Amino acid sequence: MTSTAPETQRGQDAGDPLGEQPTSWQRRLRRFGHVPRPETPLRDRLDPPYTRPGRQVWSVLAIPPHVADRLVRWSGWGGPLLVTLVAGLLRFWRLDQPKAVIFDETYYAKDAWALVNQGYEGSWPKDVDKLILKDPSSVPIPTDPGYVVHPPVGKWIIGFGEQLFGFTPFGWRFMVAVLGTISVLLLCRIGRRLFRSTFLGCLAGLLLAVDGLHFVMSRTALLDLIVMFFVLAAFGCLVVDRDRSRRRLADALPVDEEGVLRPDARIAETLRLGWRPWRLGAGVMLGLAFATKWNGLYVLAAFGLMTVLWDVGARRTAGAARPYMAVLRRDLIPAFLSTVPVAIVTYIVSWTGWIVTDKGYYRNWAATEGKGSSWGWLPDWLRSLWHYENQVYDFHVGLTSGHTYESNPWSWLVLGRPVSYFYEEQTGCKESSTGKCAAEVLAIGTPLLWWLACFALAYVVWRWLFRRDWRAGAIACGVAAGWVPWFFYQERTIFLFYAVVFVPFLCLAVTMLLGAIVGPAAGTGARADLGLTSKDPTGERRRTLGAIAAGVLVLLIIWNFIYFWPLYTGTSIPEDLWRDRMWLDTWV
Repeated sequence: MTSTAPETQRGQDAGDPLGEQPTSWQRRLRRFGHVPRPETPLRDRLDPPYTRPGRQVWSVLAIPPHVADRLVRWSGWGGPLLVTLVAGLLRFWRLDQPKAVIFDETYYAKDAWALVNQGYEGSWPKDVDKLILKDPSSVPIPTDPGYVVHPPVGKWIIGFGEQLFGFTPFGWRFMVAVLGTISVLLLCRIGRRLFRSTFLGCLAGLLLAVDGLHFVMSRTALLDLIVMFFVLAAFGCLVVDRDRSRRRLADALPVDEEGVLRPDARIAETLRLGWRPWRLGAGVMLGLAFATKWNGLYVLAAFGLMTVLWDVGARRTAGAARPYMAVLRRDLIPAFLSTVPVAIVTYIVSWTGWIVTDKGYYRNWAATEGKGSSWGWLPDWLRSLWHYENQVYDFHVGLTSGHTYESNPWSWLVLGRPVSYFYEEQTGCKESSTGKCAAEVLAIGTPLLWWLACFALAYVVWRWLFRRDWRAGAIACGVAAGWVPWFFYQERTIFLFYAVVFVPFLCLAVTMLLGAIVGPAAGTGARADLGLTSKDPTGERRRTLGAIAAGVLVLLIIWNFIYFWPLYTGTSIPEDLWRDRMWLDTWV
């Protein structure tokens, strides 16, 4: 257990573009809520320590101090693993149900099966899904190439599960469920590092574990959950890289006679931060993201800008007089090389199955229709791939055909129009007044979590703009990277489940809001962030009330997830109860 409040003094970065020292214009914004932070030791600003629970917690539980210290050490991994275990049990429970090809599984499950068996996607006959469910071994893999409009990584991953467990619903959903479960562990650890609190990290993971959209997508063989996983992994890599590079800066700065770390302009502007493997890992993860679906490209651009701004903030905090120039000279080119080219190479490598065969769709275009091109000096496979990508781009931007469950991105946060993946009506249901029962898999977020996230995002934006909190800026960046690009394609047919890419960041935003509701621990310097001082006698009462309020909100979210459980799992319920869960007319 740790403090439930994100500590401003420790968690914020006084030198970040997303968390810098108050300037004159910021002081003019105090009427909007900007509060200049008290002085914080330089090392804590560069390398904030993790919060620890107060001794009174262990006293109440009658746990000896030496046992408490051991529990604190283990909680960093023990807590996230426990939350992940719960998430995994939920996601793998009856994973093969409904035993059907639901929604776009009809594309990706079959494409994945062809891809892992012959290296390219085939052109499947219509109405073959029932035969696959009845006896997959009797359905031959088509050798004619199929025209597919998404890169292959996500289908390779789905196909790996099919290789393990067969061409069955469990087989094609298995690896997606694995990634959905691991993403909960990732978010726990990322939240812990972001807020410097094991409790808040586990809370963020718990919220993700009980989000309905993430849950449904973790149990369905679609590509968007896979994109989410790689985006979240890339974000985690960049957060780790941020911590390690700032620690390196702190270790290089001089210490005065009293043992206090001091800023140094020369070191801050000239120090080379050396090998940064975590940023290289982020490049690979981002490459895998847009090698699954192209919307990962927008995340690559947003995260690339974010990590450069983090370097600017680190050098400013360390004492650089011209931090932007220092980053331009020392960090910009390495940052670019470790992300963009790495991501592009990763993307191209993902097409290896298509490249090494001569039967993939458009595989021989360069040697036939494209023959005689001025780009003929390039390898045929590269020119054919480029042509294929152009055709796919034209398809995506021109996809404007109407769909029953399409929705505008403006409505996503309020869950305006969810997507029904599967619906089956049964007659002769004695428990229902209508004599009917309904079984549905509805791709919809846990309503109370998403509606609370609307307020949480407003709080995050406010905190970034007026408190200069880098954590709020990072969360806002993650949401914007996954959401904003869809506003440029509002004429295109798009769906609510695309939002699963930024669901982890919604959970981080709600966690940050709940931490603020609880408030900081008594006696911490972070009390100034809430307008309280360490001598304020109302502080403990305010924290107790805040903890009760935050706890009630979390319990309501968990209850809401349980209430909608039948709609997430395709469980048959009386039609009356099904209608009771249609809170908005647009959900039907």
